[in-house]
Amino acid sequence: MKLNDLIPNPGAKKNRKRVGRGISAGQGKTSGRGTKGQASRAGEGPRLYHQGGNLPFYRRLPFMRGEGFSSINRIEYQEVNIGQLASFAAGAEIDPGVLAEAAIIRKAGQPVVILGGGEVKVALKVRAHRITKSAQAKIEAAGGSIEII
Repeated sequence: MKLNDLIPNPGAKKNRKRVGRGISAGQGKTSGRGTKGQASRAGEGPRLYHQGGNLPFYRRLPFMRGEGFSSINRIEYQEVNIGQLASFAAGAEIDPGVLAEAAIIRKAGQPVVILGGGEVKVALKVRAHRITKSAQAKIEAAGGSIEII
């Protein structure tokens, strides 16, 4: 088989309809667009979201646009799974500053949440702004302690 032997499956390609080619073609004169008016012209129709004089939908919405309507007071936590804490030595005190030094989080000033992904075998003293129940159970099962900042 060569490239010039390749052909599309039967029925996969359909010839385009050639409009404006005489009365016998069935799509002559006005080419299926009716007569006159906005829809008969090239580049038909108003811009996107135009609603014919009504106040457009996107302008009827509240002013907080973008960012998925998220609250301006929302707290964005930096997420850390407990599997990432397994590299620390037993008895180590872990807080946002230590996590930033270890390049586990980017900003030491932002709040940190400890999530329960992974396993931890050593006893650690963890200080964070928030911690999930599964992470708390795993850390305490390993003999560690938790402090909410």
